[in-house]
Amino acid sequence: MNRIKNIFTVVFFVLFSATSFAQQDSIALQREARSLLRNGNELYQQEKYTDASVLYKKALEKSATYKKASYNLGNALYLQKDYKEAVPQFELSAKAAKDKFSKAESFHNLGNSMMEQKQYQQAIDAYKNALRNNPNDDETRYNLAVAKKKLKEQKDKENKDNKDDKKDNKDKKDNKDKNDDKGDQKDDKKGDQKDEDKNKDDKKDDQNGDQKDNKDPKQNENKDNKKKEQPKKGKMTPEQIKQLLESLNNEEKKTQKKMNVEKAKGTKTNKEKDW
Repeated sequence: MNRIKNIFTVVFFVLFSATSFAQQDSIALQREARSLLRNGNELYQQEKYTDASVLYKKALEKSATYKKASYNLGNALYLQKDYKEAVPQFELSAKAAKDKFSKAESFHNLGNSMMEQKQYQQAIDAYKNALRNNPNDDETRYNLAVAKKKLKEQKDKENKDNKDDKKDNKDKKDNKDKNDDKGDQKDDKKGDQKDEDKNKDDKKDDQNGDQKDNKDPKQNENKDNKKKEQPKKGKMTPEQIKQLLESLNNEEKKTQKKMNVEKAKGTKTNKEKDW
């Protein structure tokens, strides 16, 4: 039993010592954080907001829940117009704040950061939280009214833009439909014109064909007759035969006439001498 008691005694001593050392380390870190915060505040008063931000961040590294460091860091970032980075610092300080006045200050500055980013609904929510913690803050009440007005203007503009967009889209659609109709009508006219031109060409071709067929029937007939009258190779036509016979008859008549003349004159004969 004595051995067991001794063991418990040793364990308790070790745990107590570890706790004591942890507390001492925590106190040392908090002291360092406070020192960094004071130095940052000096730079802040000199309007050296960037350098002050560096020290505030180091203070938060020593003590992550150091609400004064996060609040002052938020203010330094806000004055550098880094509103987006300032927001989480004010949210952290509002959450860590133990009194209502500190909470109200953090929510008020949070609302201002949202206003600068034109996030009016978030700004309204922040100002309302500030007034819940400090209802007598007239500056917060005024900022809340401004945020509501800005939100209404923003929504009205969005509605107007949406209506304009819808109207533009409708006009574009109507114009597109009109253009499509015009295109269809134009295509129909082109198609009708093509059909009409084709019919004209067909009629013209038919007329030309008829004219070619009926242009000179006699000429066509003569052509046919000429084709028929053309002699075949090696044969004489009746006309040629007739002409040849007439020519022979004429020659024969001439010969006969000549012979008759000779008979009338007498012919020379050779007589033998009788001596």
